[in-house]
Amino acid sequence: MSRIDKVIYTARTHTTGGRDGAAHSDDRHLDIKLSPPGGNGAGTNPEQLFAAGWSACFIGAMRRAAGQLKVALPADLAVDAEVDLGTAGEAFLLQARLNVSLPGLSREVAQSVADAAHQICPYSKATRGNIDVTISVI
Repeated sequence: MSRIDKVIYTARTHTTGGRDGAAHSDDRHLDIKLSPPGGNGAGTNPEQLFAAGWSACFIGAMRRAAGQLKVALPADLAVDAEVDLGTAGEAFLLQARLNVSLPGLSREVAQSVADAAHQICPYSKATRGNIDVTISVI
C-alpha cells in the first residue's frame, strides 16, 4: 500500500440518511440531497458523485500526462464516466468506464495520454485491482 508523505487537501463531508439523505461539505460548497440510483428522489446518488469526481480528477491527470509527453491538449477535451452498481451473488459491486474525448489528437497520441493519466490519477490508483475499469478513447 502506498502512503502519503504530504497531505495537499482534506475533503470533509457530513452525510445523514444514507441513500435517502443529504450531504454537505464543511465549507458548504457541496450541499446536496441524496436519492437511490434510478429512484424518483430529488437528489443525486453516490455513483453519480463518484463518476463526476473521477472524471474531473482524470482530466487533471491527463493535463499532467500531456505535459510530461509534451502534447498540447484540446480545449474541448472531456471524460464521460459511467459507473455501474451491480451484484455478484449477494455482494454489491461497482464497475466503471471512462470514455475520453481528445478531439484533434490522433488516436495513438490520445491513447498514450489516457493510459498515462490512468497511471497518475488517484481515483484510478484507488480502484486498480478492485473493480473492473475500462478506459476508452472515443
